[in-house]
Amino acid sequence: MNNNSNSHRIVIVGGGAGGLELATRLGRKLGKKNLAEVLLIDARMTHIWKPLFHEVAAGSLNSYSDELNYLAQAKWNHFRFQPGTMSGLNRNEKTITLAPAFDNTDTELLPERQIPYDTLVIAVGSHTNDFGTPGAQEHCLFLDSREQAERIHHHLISRSLHYISGEEGPQHTSIAIIGAGATGVELAAELHSASHLMARYGLEENAREIQLTLIEGAPRVVPALPERISRGVQHQLEKLGIKTLCNTIVAEVGAHGLKTKEGEQIHADMVIWAAGIKGPEFLQDLDGLESTRTNQLVVEQTLQTTLDKNIFALGDCASCTITGKSGEPFKVPPRAQAAHQQATLLAKNITHKLKGEPLQNYTYRDHGSLISLSSHSAVGNLMGNLMGDVMLEGWLARMFYVSLYRLHQITLYGFWRTGMLMTKDLLEKGTRPGLKLH
Repeated sequence: MNNNSNSHRIVIVGGGAGGLELATRLGRKLGKKNLAEVLLIDARMTHIWKPLFHEVAAGSLNSYSDELNYLAQAKWNHFRFQPGTMSGLNRNEKTITLAPAFDNTDTELLPERQIPYDTLVIAVGSHTNDFGTPGAQEHCLFLDSREQAERIHHHLISRSLHYISGEEGPQHTSIAIIGAGATGVELAAELHSASHLMARYGLEENAREIQLTLIEGAPRVVPALPERISRGVQHQLEKLGIKTLCNTIVAEVGAHGLKTKEGEQIHADMVIWAAGIKGPEFLQDLDGLESTRTNQLVVEQTLQTTLDKNIFALGDCASCTITGKSGEPFKVPPRAQAAHQQATLLAKNITHKLKGEPLQNYTYRDHGSLISLSSHSAVGNLMGNLMGDVMLEGWLARMFYVSLYRLHQITLYGFWRTGMLMTKDLLEKGTRPGLKLH
């Protein structure tokens, strides 16, 4: 990789699905040919595909087996990686500020640093939005990172250990999940599946020892998706015995459950907040860049920020409005397929920018939505020019759902290495338990 100080410096902040795919594409296209210096910055050293966090929380996915190391990916794909958390921006000097890094004993590992750029891409994703609900930060578990997902899993395992020791413990574990969007529904289904496996391994007396309740403020589950998908999801949840409470607003969260706006008390040993998203706080008024109430950077259809053509944003932290099929303004939803499409476009647009060529506008292509209902089923629809809008359920829908992750891996690793990873996963099924038990 070219470290020439005169080389065009492309800095990508955020190693999620969009940011990592972009760094990989630009490294192969520009870094390999010494046409630009590509630097990826992320607070962590490894990458896990965020749509898999619900599987990490339930223990059905070992995150350490499926993680990608940023340093190795950088070496293989001709870009550089540096750990850090962005805390500021100076547009006049074209530098970003990285906050100091500390270890678990509060010893400073890295000082505050200034990183210069010629082109900056902000792809820092989103966090759960608790809307300022009293008690949420103190008493809720969240699903924004691998560490938070593992914390949910550890809580689950810890409450079940008394069955191994023979000691008397709680009669059951009640879990309330606030938010019945895709994340909440997938997490509930995965936890339900995990309860059956825990009973099989002796961590529960029987699979019904975990009681799951989904709480949604909208009139139906997965309200952002078409109503027929919502009906299919609701039907599957009822078959699994997962209780759903729609049209229910949470007013307060406490140590032993929550209280609704109507005053109803709902007991829960664990409360997991999975409703709503917002961008990181530092994006609000970031050196004058235009942002929304939920801390998203407002971008043009080229994905350039409205007030600075040298700064781009993509994924959940970007607010992008395009013209829909009907001619009406349409805000791009915060979905993995949107981040993937935007990373693909940005790899082209940044190359065009270096050559002084016009940039292309982003067009959102909705390929449908699939909701995973644990390892054996899914519900959703696929959209395409040949098939139109096709409703899928069960095993076939699950296969399409899994293929989304494989496509992400192909972008990062290529076909051959992804094939080897799939072979590894098949071989490991016979040598490890179906659930992470620690």
